[in-house]
Amino acid sequence: MGIKIIKLLISLCLFLFMPIISVSAQDDSGLVRVGLTDNKFQNVLKQTITVYGTADCDICDRATKKVLTHVPADNDIIINNGLAGMNVVVNNTGATLRDFVIVCPTGLLGVRDLKRKGEPALYHGAFELIQKPDHKGFYLVNLVEVQEYLKGVVPNEMPVKFGLEALKAQTIAARNYVLAPRTKAYEEFDVVDSVASQVYYGANTETDISTRAVIETDGVVALYDNEMILTLYSSTAGGYTESYSNAFSDSNNKTFPSEHKPYLVAVPDREDFPKLNDEEKAKEFYSQKVPSYDIESPYYRWQKDWAVGELENVLKKTLPAQSKTGFISPEFKSTDELGTIKDIKVMKRGDSGKAIEVEIMTTKGCYRIYKELVIRRVFQKDGISLPSANVIFEKNLDNYGNVTDITAYGGGFGHGVGMSQYGAGYMATKLNQPYYNILRHYYTGISLGTSPVEVWNEQLQQNFWAPTGRASIVVVNPNVSKIKVLINGKEREFNVSKSIFQKEAKIDISRFIEDGENNIIYYPNERMMKVYVELVEKYGNISAEREE
Repeated sequence: MGIKIIKLLISLCLFLFMPIISVSAQDDSGLVRVGLTDNKFQNVLKQTITVYGTADCDICDRATKKVLTHVPADNDIIINNGLAGMNVVVNNTGATLRDFVIVCPTGLLGVRDLKRKGEPALYHGAFELIQKPDHKGFYLVNLVEVQEYLKGVVPNEMPVKFGLEALKAQTIAARNYVLAPRTKAYEEFDVVDSVASQVYYGANTETDISTRAVIETDGVVALYDNEMILTLYSSTAGGYTESYSNAFSDSNNKTFPSEHKPYLVAVPDREDFPKLNDEEKAKEFYSQKVPSYDIESPYYRWQKDWAVGELENVLKKTLPAQSKTGFISPEFKSTDELGTIKDIKVMKRGDSGKAIEVEIMTTKGCYRIYKELVIRRVFQKDGISLPSANVIFEKNLDNYGNVTDITAYGGGFGHGVGMSQYGAGYMATKLNQPYYNILRHYYTGISLGTSPVEVWNEQLQQNFWAPTGRASIVVVNPNVSKIKVLINGKEREFNVSKSIFQKEAKIDISRFIEDGENNIIYYPNERMMKVYVELVEKYGNISAEREE
């Protein structure tokens, strides 16, 4: 991660983010671009849209930053797609523009007829309007500071009843997720506002407790081996999370199982839980409500039933659709005959008991289904995918040995990798665990700190909260003898101890840390150095005492 001059970071908004221009540079995690979808959270490409500001707005050219027109508060800005650009109408006066920005320095921006949680959708930051090169539509992108973005994410990704510490854990997971995503679907923006990325409903859905969680974890991210981690999370793990490699394919070449991520490994909620990669152990575990952190989730345990003919009709639709993913062998085409189901077997399970390879045997052939999401989408009930792939299949036979009906029962909701949101809520409210212990339970061997940055010929600042009152500056692959910083307004210089085999050097700055928000400014150095502030040291899996 290199340094970016702050003027470049805010080049699209003339004065909206002026308060943050306090030093010459800061890390490049300050802003996020969010593609806004429709009321059904589906379409991100627009043909027409009407936006407005709750206070006076300006329409600015995206390239030159010049103000093109001033728009009074609550006046409609009507935007229609066109062949020569976007047709923009304000107060019955129109113009054709290609790419432009709308800013509302003293208010919020809204979209007419767009609802979030039943309320008008309102947003901090700026709106970017970006037309596709082929002129087939345009994107409405919310350019917003990460902290403001998280205020619109956290109360919509996690019930606020889960408590402050769970919400803090969710905040850090969401911050990592947007700053270090697994994939980026669009070049024009970083994430969308739906479950395809993270649920982001904007300013009108913020709550006091979730906003507090965002403020009190400002600057804090999860790290492993001096890098930000991929903080996957799901609703309910079912008592046992799964390893990343057993649930996801490689995002580039679609290889499955994927590469191993040492911080995303299978973690049981209790140390006495055995590995569930054996069929009998998985069956025993998911056939009963074993006490675990997820036990209060409505999806902790579930069951789906099909008559054999019903499931055959489902498979005739889902197998061709999911064959397009490349994770069904052999490929099943819509013109193929399925035949009659003879058996369904889980051929391979992960440590959590998650099915990662399922075989369907019919009178016409044998099909292997790989990867948890594909498995869930193949075995639909009433048009809805299985809640998770932590699934056991049982079949009933008639007197002639023919399958009459199939039952699937299991536990959890979602992919089950990383943090379980219901588990985090339980740990926070029932076990009184702080957010850093919650995160260290679900993400193995991590530390918490500021995002690693490279400092060389520009000053660079970071703000952060220190949850335990302890902090260390970590210099990665130290190649400098001294480091000069400004901590909460006071200049400090430290010697950097190092050896030829040393991967990192730590400098304890705990005595300079204050309650609440802290500020550190790194001064330029004669050599480029990678550095961050570690706030909670690495720790292995934790197991809190359970309330039975």
